[in-house]
Amino acid sequence: MQLIINDTPQQFAQGLTVSELLEALKQPALGVAVAVNAQVVSKSQWSQTRLQDADRITLFKVVAGG
Repeated sequence: MQLIINDTPQQFAQGLTVSELLEALKQPALGVAVAVNAQVVSKSQWSQTRLQDADRITLFKVVAGG
C-alpha cells in the first residue's frame, strides 16, 4: 500500500498499524506525535490504528519550550 508521509509517497505492506509504521521507519516513539488524515492519533491508540492505502500521515517532533 502507498502512504503519504509528510508529503512523501512511500510503499509499505498492507495492514500496518501506526506503531508498526514507526518501527518500519526506525522512528523512535518518544518525542513524536502522529496524525492520520489530519486527525491526531493518541499514543495509546497507535497499536490499534490500522492504516489504509493512500492515508496521509504527518509525523511531528514534539518540542518543549517555554
